[in-house]
Amino acid sequence: MLKVFLRRFWQRCIWSWAGWRAAWRTEASLWQWAIACVISCAAALWMDLTRGETALLLALSVLVVASELINTAIERTVDLVTREQHDLAREAKDTASAFVALTAIACGVAWVVILFG
Repeated sequence: MLKVFLRRFWQRCIWSWAGWRAAWRTEASLWQWAIACVISCAAALWMDLTRGETALLLALSVLVVASELINTAIERTVDLVTREQHDLAREAKDTASAFVALTAIACGVAWVVILFG
């Protein structure tokens, strides 16, 4: 049972890494959010913040990058289904993009509240 668990875990790691690499090669916005995440995390670790504040800023920064990966997956799925201009396809892509924007806003709000109380 442990052997099966470890094999499945390893497979999931391989698939996740493949997904990350594919998105990294093709999505400029992933690069931008990853750079913003590194800067945000470095600043959070450098500043004299409580553990809770630091954890919140680190988690939200990573969540922004994760939401960009979800956005990429949704966009690619829509493109697989149809390349035609369709209102539902546009709405799906725009909604996924809004998800990224909202997570980035949440991270920004946390920074503002922590810095300026």
